[in-house]
Amino acid sequence: MTVKTLFLQEEDYVGEIKGGLRPTMRLVVMGIVHKQPKSMVVLVACQSKGEGDEEIEGDVGLELKVNFSQKAVLRNARLSGQWGTSETALSFFPFAPGEPFKMEIVCEHQQFRILVDGQPLCGFTHRLTQLASLTALRVHGDLQLTKVA
Repeated sequence: MTVKTLFLQEEDYVGEIKGGLRPTMRLVVMGIVHKQPKSMVVLVACQSKGEGDEEIEGDVGLELKVNFSQKAVLRNARLSGQWGTSETALSFFPFAPGEPFKMEIVCEHQQFRILVDGQPLCGFTHRLTQLASLTALRVHGDLQLTKVA
C-alpha cells in the first residue's frame, strides 16, 4: 500500500481490506485537510475492477462524503447499483482547513461507528449485510494522507 505525498493534488488512494470486513475491525484514515478544501470521500466498498482495468460500479457498504462549504458529512450505501437515502445528522463538524485528523471506522455487528480525533461523530446501520464482501478502502479528495491502517 503506497501513499502519495504530493501537497496540492487531490488524494486518490485505494487499499485492500484483507479477507473482507468483519465486526470488531477498525479502519483508520489519518491525514491533513488541504488549506482550501471542497470535499473528501471515504468509501468502504467491494472490489470494483472488471475486465482489463475497467472500473465497475460495485456495491458500497459505506460512503462518507465530507462537504466543507456545508459543514456536512453525508453517509450512504450503494446496493445493486442504487444509492440509498443519505444520512446527514451530526452533533459537530470535526474537520478544519489545514488541520490534521484521525478518522476511525469501527465495524460493529449492526452498524459502522465513525470517530474523528477520538470523538464519536456518527453511526451508520449496515445496509449491505455481506460484510466480508467489503474488501476495498478508498479515500479521495482535498487532503494529504499520512496513514491508512
